[in-house]
Amino acid sequence: MAAAPEPEILDQAVTRYMRFDYCKVKAEQTVERALADLRVQQPQGRIIYFYVMDDEDRLVGVVPTRRLLLSPPERPIHEIMVRNVVTVPSTATVREVCELFLAHKYLAFPVLHNERMVGIVDVELFAQGIDDLERTKQQEDLFQLMGMHLSAAQQTSPLAGFTSRFPWLLCNIGGGIAAAFLTSAFEGVLGKVVAVALFIPVVLGLSESVSIQSVTLALHLCHGQKPTLAALWRRLRRELLTGVLLGMACGLILALVALAWQGKAAVALSLIAGIGLGIAGSALFGFAMPYALRLAQRDPQVAAGPIALVFADLLTLTIYFGVAHWLMG
Repeated sequence: MAAAPEPEILDQAVTRYMRFDYCKVKAEQTVERALADLRVQQPQGRIIYFYVMDDEDRLVGVVPTRRLLLSPPERPIHEIMVRNVVTVPSTATVREVCELFLAHKYLAFPVLHNERMVGIVDVELFAQGIDDLERTKQQEDLFQLMGMHLSAAQQTSPLAGFTSRFPWLLCNIGGGIAAAFLTSAFEGVLGKVVAVALFIPVVLGLSESVSIQSVTLALHLCHGQKPTLAALWRRLRRELLTGVLLGMACGLILALVALAWQGKAAVALSLIAGIGLGIAGSALFGFAMPYALRLAQRDPQVAAGPIALVFADLLTLTIYFGVAHWLMG
């Protein structure tokens, strides 16, 4: 059964927990020669990856065990190694390494000091009693447990919870003030046509709800994955289309209600535009925000919601009031 590290070790240096019995091979060696050397060395401990060194004993790549064993004997190591190695600085904490495991889902990372490899940190640091970490389900369970443990560790005290969450609530305070100023700017329209004001709560409520739905969906999709701009772009296109469909459906329903109740075509058209475009924009922004925060190395679970709600309110009110002002002179 997997067990994540205790909260008190999360801020300790990872060098206290790294292993030194890792396997090294040379970049210019052939697979056959590398395997022959390993038989002579008889490395201790569990073998996960083979770390490739150049002539000056600097890390230049990594070879997964399966790739080394299945490659032709005459193949040079530098042709089969993975060159883009994710490394851990010797100054890193256990918490930072845990986040790397969640992002990349590798089983070990090399630890570097002054550009020299000094050891490895193994995912076994975060597990007890797992005999075969190559089994996918156990890996997934372990990475999910690590993610839940990190989230829980961030809320170890009321003060810690306050300091991590309050700064983002200032976005809502600022957004509310901005929305108040925005509403006052269209006071003339609201004075002429009271029906415009009657629908403000539902217009904002729909936009905020879709925005939070998009934030929740994005958090689920990017959990434990390294955020990339390519993946974000593909998903944004789908979310934009979904937002357009949701916005037009909700806007049309409310427009028909406004026509039947108030008999004002201008209010109905304002609702279609405000809700349709507002929801589409809110869905797009809400979905992008967790990815953007992850790329900026900020916690999206705490920050994405407040920022997305402010954007949804201001965008929807601007479109709704702007169209109403234009239609009613």
